[in-house]
Amino acid sequence: MKVEKEQALQQIHQQRFGKAGAIFAAPARVNLIGEHTDYTGGFVMPMAIDFHTVAVVSAREDGRAVFYSGNYDEEVSVKIDSLGQSPSGGWNDYPTGVLWSLRKEGVDVGGFNLSLAGDVPLGSGLSSSASVEVATAMALLGHAKAELPLEKVATLCRRAENDYVGAKSGIMDQFAVAGCVANRAMLLDCRSLEYELLPLPDQVRVVICNSMVKHAVATGEYGDRSSEVEAGQAVLQRERPGVKLLRDATLQDLEACRDLMSSASFKRCRHIITENARVVKARAALLQGDLERFGALLVEAHASFRDDFAASCEEVDVLVAIAMQQEECFGARITGGGFGGCSVNVVREEAAEQFVATVRREYAAKTGIEADCFVCTPADGAFALARKGGVA
Repeated sequence: MKVEKEQALQQIHQQRFGKAGAIFAAPARVNLIGEHTDYTGGFVMPMAIDFHTVAVVSAREDGRAVFYSGNYDEEVSVKIDSLGQSPSGGWNDYPTGVLWSLRKEGVDVGGFNLSLAGDVPLGSGLSSSASVEVATAMALLGHAKAELPLEKVATLCRRAENDYVGAKSGIMDQFAVAGCVANRAMLLDCRSLEYELLPLPDQVRVVICNSMVKHAVATGEYGDRSSEVEAGQAVLQRERPGVKLLRDATLQDLEACRDLMSSASFKRCRHIITENARVVKARAALLQGDLERFGALLVEAHASFRDDFAASCEEVDVLVAIAMQQEECFGARITGGGFGGCSVNVVREEAAEQFVATVRREYAAKTGIEADCFVCTPADGAFALARKGGVA
């Protein structure tokens, strides 16, 4: 989202609430590799991309929190002092949940008006919810004249999504949206929250292809997969000394416990154990500039997500198959929680636009669906944007 979008939201905010506000922003993210590993303490490799949620915040004197969504053109008001854990099931649960989580953290947030607007595609696996959460957190911290470290901001935003909204998710989305740096991928250890910024080679572009099949994280099969993983992890914790999280388990550990868990839990856990290993190998490939190996790991990750995790869908499988028929594509896979959303593709820089045109044409021919495709610019996270004074 460009500066003019910030200015447009500022104008709407001023017209609606009678005063200008402070502007904050948070990007979307795409996960290059490491899917469904974060909530079991594993490794992920996201990067922030140039879609954004913008937040404009100003003070009010009546002790109320008023949230306005430019995307939905709706306003919701709550009394801050009596705010409980009572989600409504609407868009406002995400910013309201952040306010609730900040208060649990001991941050004293006075009355405010908060306007939100964004261009992150909803239900696409690019983390629109975390973008809203982090933008809200940064705005409310600014309003409260409070500061928290990156790890704490990510953790409280995750708590808002898990405990207030009721969506099962790990820490990756919020951490990446808050802490990524432009032109770098982030290798994040989701147990320790230690991270490393990795170079993205100049000769490639990351292309996102949206299947236009939406998923809902708070309901349905995403939650089923998380429960299957948790059940398998519980068996390993009980039976294998030293396994505190699935991250600690080996394939040998898993095989030894195969008869003690459901077939579904075994397969879900096998995906995560092998996926953690792929992330570590992908780090080495990037550091060595080995794009062929990096791309091959993406393809392996997609097959594991499709077959062992059973969380792809026919349309995204078609996108990946089309991509891998193009010589300019090093690798492709589904990204995000699954059951729809986007593929992520690593493509030669000089052929990126040709790749997009081919994928759009062939996907429409095979499915009758017009895919949205984006050649991404690796963007700054919310912390870097705040230091630089806004969205570039």
